[in-house]
Amino acid sequence: MNLLSLSWKNLTNKPLSMLLSLVLFALGVGLISLLLVLNRQLEEKFEKNLAGVDLVIGAKGSPLQLILSSMYHVDSPTGNISIGEAKAFLRPNHPVIKTAIPLSLGDNHQGYRIVGTTPEILELYQAEVGEGRIWEKTMEAAIGATVAEALGLKPGDTFHSSHGFGIDEDLVHADAGAFRVTGILKPTGAAVDQLILTNTQSIWAVHDHGDENHGDETEDEAHEHAEGEEHEQEMQADKPLIEYEDKDITAILIQFRGRNIQALNMQRGINENTNMQAATPVIEVNRLYALMGTGTKALRWLAIIIIAVSGLSIFISLYSSLKERRYELALMRVMGASPGKLFALILLEGLLLAGMGYLLGIALSHGGMELLAAQMKDAYRYTFSGLVFLKEELFLLAGALAIGSAAAVLPAIQAGKTEISTTLAEG
Repeated sequence: MNLLSLSWKNLTNKPLSMLLSLVLFALGVGLISLLLVLNRQLEEKFEKNLAGVDLVIGAKGSPLQLILSSMYHVDSPTGNISIGEAKAFLRPNHPVIKTAIPLSLGDNHQGYRIVGTTPEILELYQAEVGEGRIWEKTMEAAIGATVAEALGLKPGDTFHSSHGFGIDEDLVHADAGAFRVTGILKPTGAAVDQLILTNTQSIWAVHDHGDENHGDETEDEAHEHAEGEEHEQEMQADKPLIEYEDKDITAILIQFRGRNIQALNMQRGINENTNMQAATPVIEVNRLYALMGTGTKALRWLAIIIIAVSGLSIFISLYSSLKERRYELALMRVMGASPGKLFALILLEGLLLAGMGYLLGIALSHGGMELLAAQMKDAYRYTFSGLVFLKEELFLLAGALAIGSAAAVLPAIQAGKTEISTTLAEG
């Protein structure tokens, strides 16, 4: 019988003790692995969606909420801002601002947010149309790859928007015009995959229509009114946004031409001298990392403590079993086993426990990540996966085996020093 099979039989001789060590080790390894995988995917999502944006302008409120709602689309906006007040930042050929992309939020379709904006947003996220074309008229929309896949939409399909960001049939704008899908974007891995993009005038058209009441119109009058609305929407789509001073938008994504004193002072000037708020995405995301980091560190230390306890459990299990196996080990010596072979036998048992605990922990980690991914997709529309494996997990394997061998080394030394004559005489 070789050492591996003999070590396995020795471990399974005490299944409860082995199970306790395995579960403790798996919990520690699994928790660390889950934190690594989750943090990596969160960082990728956050960094991907920064998209080179230097400043976000919106309504007064929480700057972090402004960033999350405007760039990551996982929170409610802080409010709306007037184009009349914001038009200075929207005008072309601004000496400081290279790109200014307006956003109008507040509606959704089946939980996916509808964003009124300009075509420049595609360049911001390096998105391309994969099928069909981009929107050109009011009530036309280009949809992200995730939206198209989840809802089965294709160019030519129509849908009605709903008020707010939740799925509620009572909030559908059924009396307003329907959006027509003109194109589907290629996957980017950024927030744009989860969005329905249209022009800002479409958002206004839906809500302005909802504020009017045409219930007493005849069929001919309704037809004439619809034609008039369509003509007006076409006229509006051709006008620049800065001409609608009495209208509102939600936020503006800003890219600077360069880093100069005017660019650096713009945020403070907006916050101090206007009714609007400006926030720097990098600063707010780093602040969010700091908030998350406290909890992550606490969980990581908890996992380390669990692994240490499991290592102690392996040590106690192997050391205590030596007393019961002394006669067996002495017989092995009589049959020709060297002290080194006995040492290797006990050390292999520790490595087997650590290896199995690692594999079980990785399975729990990635299985748990798949369950968590499904919940996060339903809540935030972001795609996560438990099938992502990191090179850091190989380092975690090395650490697990090191702990297993460290826990087994003292019992292994004791096994190698087994006295044949004394042990056999004691029976």
